Amino acid sequence: MNNTSSDLFELAKTLMPGGVSSPVRAIRPYPFYTASASGSYLTTVDGDTLLDCCMAYGPLLLGHAAPQVRQAVEAQLDYGWLYGTPSPLEPQFAKMITGDHPGMDMVRFVSSGSEATMAAIRLARGFTGKKDIVKIEGGFHGAHDAVLVKAGSGATTMGVPDSAGVLADLVKHTRQVAYNDPEALESLLTAHTDVAALIIEPVLGNIGPVLPDPHYLKDVREITRAHDVLLIFDEVITGYRLGIGGAQVLYGVKPDLTTLGKIIGGGLPIGAFGGRRDIMQLVAPQGPVYQAGTFSGNPLSLSAGIATLTYLHDNQMLYPELDAKTRELEESLNLDGGSFVRLGSMFKYFFRSTPPKNYREVRECNTDAFGSFWKRMLKAGIFLPPSQFETNFISTAHSDQDLVTLAQAYSQCR
Repeated sequence: MNNTSSDLFELAKTLMPGGVSSPVRAIRPYPFYTASASGSYLTTVDGDTLLDCCMAYGPLLLGHAAPQVRQAVEAQLDYGWLYGTPSPLEPQFAKMITGDHPGMDMVRFVSSGSEATMAAIRLARGFTGKKDIVKIEGGFHGAHDAVLVKAGSGATTMGVPDSAGVLADLVKHTRQVAYNDPEALESLLTAHTDVAALIIEPVLGNIGPVLPDPHYLKDVREITRAHDVLLIFDEVITGYRLGIGGAQVLYGVKPDLTTLGKIIGGGLPIGAFGGRRDIMQLVAPQGPVYQAGTFSGNPLSLSAGIATLTYLHDNQMLYPELDAKTRELEESLNLDGGSFVRLGSMFKYFFRSTPPKNYREVRECNTDAFGSFWKRMLKAGIFLPPSQFETNFISTAHSDQDLVTLAQAYSQCR
């Protein structure tokens, strides 16, 4: 058997559901298989070299196989890679993360962003004694039952399962509200008094980026506080992507709980949730809200995370430099009836005449046009996330010439 992408996919389909380990990777007619990656490029088993603007959906702010991360992981291997006991790396990393985030007095490490949001929601319910949560339409918080909810037709909607196997009795406690609509949030919380928390991506990443209106996040903070509802910032994507301290520092909003993932692991599996001390003290074994995991605080992930955050602290000019690169990309494009949204190293060309402000406006994009565009970009050697509803990323490894190449491809392929 040849180890080409098409051959590998034919085998994988017989062994794995859909032939993939995550639905987003199911590219038609078959996904390409990556043989190696370095810097800003992927090399496929078919021998193609692709400029990567997906960057593993966000974790690789320093690029593929970043040398400082590699060195940290290699050094840790000499000491073992799983203990089942605490290690000195845990308080070291916890001190870094809590020091960077105004909304985090204490932190618990887990193994994924999904696990972090699941635990944060459980903790919010345990702290408040309330049953319901509110999420933003189009916001993504992982693949656990409480947040797999379809978008409804009203301004505020009750939960409807978005996956087989999710109980309607469970997601009926998940309500939704439109992004950039503080009035709808105020109405919902006025009408429903059993809400434990609002969980929100401060910048919608999994359908965007979709940016908050001026003062929106501060309005959200005031409204949730007035209604005694905990505010959870899901910064799995924006954490360390928008700067040290993420969106809560950039926008000057202090949430009650925060979830992190992606960048804090430097490319290795990790998640974290943290928040106010009085809330976090309810987490087991200190309190009655149970959370546990064999791989939580994994030494390899923590080593990679410490190396990544240390580099970011020592080189904070990289943030305005990345912002300048996406700004130059935007300025180089003739939008031709589309719209370009960017924030720092996050960007997206929407097949819609004006930048979307919420999930429903994102859904108005011309997905057929995007699909054709994506295929042309791949043929031109550019790998973008294969959905109109996913953010694109650049990294510190993307050179000025990479951005020129990207801009030329946009001009030729649209």
